[in-house]
Amino acid sequence: MDEHRLTEGAAVEVEGRTADIERIMEMIPHRYPFLMIDRAEQIIPDQSCVGVKNVTIGEPFFQGHFPVRPVMPGVLIIEALAQTAAVLVVETLGEAAMGKLVYFMTVDNARFRQPVVPGDVLRLHVTKVRNRGPVWKFNGEARVGETLVAEATYAAMIMDRE
Repeated sequence: MDEHRLTEGAAVEVEGRTADIERIMEMIPHRYPFLMIDRAEQIIPDQSCVGVKNVTIGEPFFQGHFPVRPVMPGVLIIEALAQTAAVLVVETLGEAAMGKLVYFMTVDNARFRQPVVPGDVLRLHVTKVRNRGPVWKFNGEARVGETLVAEATYAAMIMDRE
């Protein structure tokens, strides 16, 4: 077998670390039905991360958005970008991030270019723009294949849970 050939479902590690669903649930507090990423790849601390969301018809939001033409709500795509950024923050800060939450502060220039539907694999490309103290700013792009489906710039604050 050609060593460069992939089997179905295999991931290519271009650069950086990965986090499976168990590791993601250790890193961020979100749980079903609001955990919006299934995997994180290409985690380069203090720089970037790619989240992966396998969009399925079993998602609870598809019951009402929309029953005749299921479309993933844009705000949930932005949430998936934010959760990917939270994984990046935790991976960057390490032990210093334990017991902390990442809260949205701003969402700017959000654009939704194509609908995301069941069967799509959403790849959430997040890049850190900067951080000053507890405030971090990110650029995010959501893609299905090579197609840009959504993008935004957003900021978040790292805070204690209590």
